[in-house]
Amino acid sequence: MSGALTPQILLRAYAAGIFPMAQSRGDDTLHWIDPRKRGVFPLDGFHVSRSLARRIRRMPFRVQINGAFDAVLEHCADRPETWINAPLVALYRALHDQGHAHSLEIWENETLIGGVFGLNLGGAFFGESMFSRRTDGSKIALAVLIDQLRAGGFQLFDTQFLTPHLASLGAIEISRTAYHARLAVALKTIAHFPPLGPAPNHDQLVQRITQTS
Repeated sequence: MSGALTPQILLRAYAAGIFPMAQSRGDDTLHWIDPRKRGVFPLDGFHVSRSLARRIRRMPFRVQINGAFDAVLEHCADRPETWINAPLVALYRALHDQGHAHSLEIWENETLIGGVFGLNLGGAFFGESMFSRRTDGSKIALAVLIDQLRAGGFQLFDTQFLTPHLASLGAIEISRTAYHARLAVALKTIAHFPPLGPAPNHDQLVQRITQTS
């Protein structure tokens, strides 16, 4: 399947509610996944603990969007077990060049300490993977991402599967039928990533996220 898979076919698959994964980084074979239960992040339900709020306010980080897509992709794939293989890396890079795949990076000075990447179609954002090289690096990336998705008018944040880590931050699991209904609405929505206008500062970010959490 991977040899015939193109960026356009991949986008049509996401619009149909399915996505590809590999068994491992060294396996060139891709498999279509259509989970019976789907993980999603309610955009008004991100959980900010007191410790995370303190870290966001005090940590000297800066945010960049699409500034180091390849580096985020490589960090996400750099783990003992990963579903991101070489064909998927090539597809994600092509979709990034076409404006459909994005990265959000958390920097401490000149060091990349956390990030997340995913794809967007209409008002749906499909989160693919994230990484952290400092305490709470990926949590901060998710907090900023959700703020940006809200500001950009997104209706759906798909996390594919629900993990204990994502659940602790407010992600939930819904049925395949419910997911497809939400996806259909989101695909008809006009959204912007990144959104128009300036990003919030650290205090504003905590305030905006916690107002609807």
